[in-house]
Amino acid sequence: MFEADRIGTLWELVEYRARASGDVPMFLDEGDGGGGGAVTFGAVRDAALRAAAGFLALGIGPGTRVMWQLPTRVDTVVASLALARLGAVQAPVIPQLRAREVGFILRDTAARYALVPGVWRGFDHAAMVRGAVGEGGGVRVVSVADGLPVGDPGALPEPPDAADDRTRWIYYTSGTTAAPKGVEHTDASLIAGGVGLATALGMTSDDIGSIAFPYAHIAGPDYVVAMLVSGFPAVVLESFDADRAAEVYRRHGVTMAGGSTAFYQAFHDASRRRRAAAPDATGPLIPSLRLLSGGGAPLPPELYRAAGRELGCALVHGYGMTECPMIAMGTPYDADEQLAHTVGRPVTGARIRIVRPDGSEAAPGETGEVTVAGPMLFRRYTDPALTAGAFGPDGAFRTGDLGHLRADGHLVLTGRLKDIIIRKGENISAQEVEDLVHTHPAVAEAAVIGLPDRERGERVCAVVTLRGAADVPGATGGTGTGGAPTLTLAGLTAHLRAAGLMAQKLPEQLEITAELPRGGPLNKVLKTVLRERYRRSDG
Repeated sequence: MFEADRIGTLWELVEYRARASGDVPMFLDEGDGGGGGAVTFGAVRDAALRAAAGFLALGIGPGTRVMWQLPTRVDTVVASLALARLGAVQAPVIPQLRAREVGFILRDTAARYALVPGVWRGFDHAAMVRGAVGEGGGVRVVSVADGLPVGDPGALPEPPDAADDRTRWIYYTSGTTAAPKGVEHTDASLIAGGVGLATALGMTSDDIGSIAFPYAHIAGPDYVVAMLVSGFPAVVLESFDADRAAEVYRRHGVTMAGGSTAFYQAFHDASRRRRAAAPDATGPLIPSLRLLSGGGAPLPPELYRAAGRELGCALVHGYGMTECPMIAMGTPYDADEQLAHTVGRPVTGARIRIVRPDGSEAAPGETGEVTVAGPMLFRRYTDPALTAGAFGPDGAFRTGDLGHLRADGHLVLTGRLKDIIIRKGENISAQEVEDLVHTHPAVAEAAVIGLPDRERGERVCAVVTLRGAADVPGATGGTGTGGAPTLTLAGLTAHLRAAGLMAQKLPEQLEITAELPRGGPLNKVLKTVLRERYRRSDG
């Protein structure tokens, strides 16, 4: 029986599970760059020890700041566990980020090392990092294209002390600011989040899970902690394609899958394609699947019902964020109405309070700002100015989300104070994209909004007004009738790419209007009006 109060560090948890289940598979490797086959809990522990010794020989030790930008592979998990064994400070970065964000993160963390996959999917990550920091930047780039460094575990120092609650992880989220926000976590806060997830889902050693989302996301350690706590293995996919994932999951007998709302939709659509192609096919897409779970974006009730019917399994949705990886979670034991219309109850250890604008506690059913406290909460932001406004007088974190608690204890989210777009579970700062859209020579004003999208959760839409022809010297967008400037989506995205914006943040919809709707005492752009105006029936 796992006793959470006796585990203080991630490495202690690794050792605990290796002792309890050393010969039991931890990973079923299906990654594009993986060697395939099963890797046991004991083998993962031993590989992490060898890698830790290899990192130590490179100069990485307790407190060393290391940024790593690696794809979802077993070796990536091993690398992160090895760094945890050393007591290094890790800054995981999803592989899709480019020089603009990576350069900021390297500077913000003062990282001395950067672990990269070398050339991955045709992109040279090592060259990008070197270009981002410049000559004499003080960052040593370590490519793991040919495998992790290895050494003699006998040379390792003592593992981190459980009583040491210093920052060990720094995750980045765009939130509502143009620059990413550095979110500092301890081993203990990540363990608490994983325990909350494992407890809510009721996973056991008889289950088989899956990791098909970026392990560098905060959900990565959240999920791996749940595996270590409950003793179940997971299939690892380097990238997610619903048809391939379904084939792999069928082969391995996966019982729990998910990742975000987009995953639910993708599996639903894959199942429908399968039935259309083979009308005589019987049984669900993944017969062994009992649970589809995730978070990261709103779950429309109609998708809950449609996906559950189509896939023949329970669908449970949760609520978390980089600052607090698990806040609330549905369970397989909740009623359909609860699962369709709420994000579940607070997970083990999380304390949710709904507050009015004056800071007083809202009544049950009354909407206010969601605040959360508990052991899974982050320590602080890397920017002290952001930390100062992040917590209420009672020490609870102000999420910036609006919602209410029902009489049954379930949380309902009703909106966001933060102006972010959640695309495939990733936060995108509208302000960051707006700032760059404004730099296009044909654009006079711009507003970037998120619109409902059945595949992505939300899609990025840029709404712009155009400059007059005389105001656009050298404009590349082209001109229309009478020399008036025009702008195409392709032209805008090419401009944003050239400015260094990552592909996941590029607008997928462009709307040109004569003027932006404004109102209020500060004459702000009314984004609610824009969202209603440009919401399509297929959203």
